[in-house]
Amino acid sequence: MSDSDGAAETVWQGRYIKAIREGTWEYVSRTRGVTAAVIVAIDEGHVILVEQYRVPLGRRCVELPAGLVGDETEGEAVEAAAIRELEEETGYRAARMVDLGRFHASPGMSSEAFTLMRAEALTKVGEGGGVGGHEEIEVHRVALDALPAFLGAKREEGRAMDSKLLLLLGGALL
Repeated sequence: MSDSDGAAETVWQGRYIKAIREGTWEYVSRTRGVTAAVIVAIDEGHVILVEQYRVPLGRRCVELPAGLVGDETEGEAVEAAAIRELEEETGYRAARMVDLGRFHASPGMSSEAFTLMRAEALTKVGEGGGVGGHEEIEVHRVALDALPAFLGAKREEGRAMDSKLLLLLGGALL
């Protein structure tokens, strides 16, 4: 059953997103067909996380490394984007990426999808932190068994938590 009559109307469009009305639904979508790659990078029993300021939240957020696919190069492959983003954000280079599937983070308000990628054969090649010094990304290498306590401490400091971290916390939460 659908609440949509199939006629989508763009209510507003900016450079990166657009607001759409379709039947009784209002949602946002990325422009130009851009998608995202989210990277699970495990290095010798440690997960590589990033922390950065997120304007919509008004605070820093702890996240899995991620980035846009095709935002700068049309037709960019997801694997290439994931390898590039992981190195830019964290300073780790992956020899290969394994596609773990396509997911939707908030399907009730956004059509945005991401491909979950697993980084393999990591090599530390730099400091990370993002491109051009304006992203101010802090890199965390956290032992998997210490992750619940690490995230709890970050939450106590007022950090937001990206929902994709649930992937790593599943067993501890259940």
